[in-house]
Amino acid sequence: MPHEEQTKLMKQSVGIEAARMVNDGDIVGLGTGSTAIYMIEELGRRIRDEGLKISGIPTSFDSAVLARKHGIPVQTLDDVDHIDIAIDGADEVDPQKQLIKGRGAAHLREKIIDGMAVQFVVVVDESKQVDRLGTKCAVPLEVLPLAVLPVMARLEDMGGSPALRMGVSKDGPVITDQGNMVIDVRFNGIDDPRKMESTLNNIPGILENGLFIDLATTILIGRVTANGEVEVEKRG
Repeated sequence: MPHEEQTKLMKQSVGIEAARMVNDGDIVGLGTGSTAIYMIEELGRRIRDEGLKISGIPTSFDSAVLARKHGIPVQTLDDVDHIDIAIDGADEVDPQKQLIKGRGAAHLREKIIDGMAVQFVVVVDESKQVDRLGTKCAVPLEVLPLAVLPVMARLEDMGGSPALRMGVSKDGPVITDQGNMVIDVRFNGIDDPRKMESTLNNIPGILENGLFIDLATTILIGRVTANGEVEVEKRG
């Protein structure tokens, strides 16, 4: 089986498995990204075929559009006082269930919604596992436009390598749903993710960073077995 097809099946498997963890009446945080797509699609199927009654709190404009397309009633944080379960992907997952998120530039909303959830279920394929955060991915930062240059200077003083994220098929930088910019900062691995999360958020102009510390309750990992089949490992 081609690698791309294996990756698609891993993402699909964990997305569907996570959607099966949702109970009737739940308020569900709807993640953003290629793996969360399969979760949203499966929740839509359950609504149609099983009569599942839920409401969704999207983490981005994209996930809101997809939810409505699949018949999931959508609410905002103004409408609820809690979230029963949030389901989302990650860019890196370490053995302590700490995460880097934000390649979709939705990490500010994601952290708010995931932090409110009683359960936060992370859906990833096996390529997202790392022994130490920051070894594969940069840490995304949502930054006020007026603070981009001062923030980048502070990050360089910390030993980081920051870069303003630029748009694809458009001129200029990526703009978040909140109207801010994204800086991706690379470190040579992060020894203390908890301390780094706090340090980054104390830099004036940074609204939120992509280190998700002590939030995940369950990790669902799609992997390929020795005989080429796809299975889902659950880490709780």
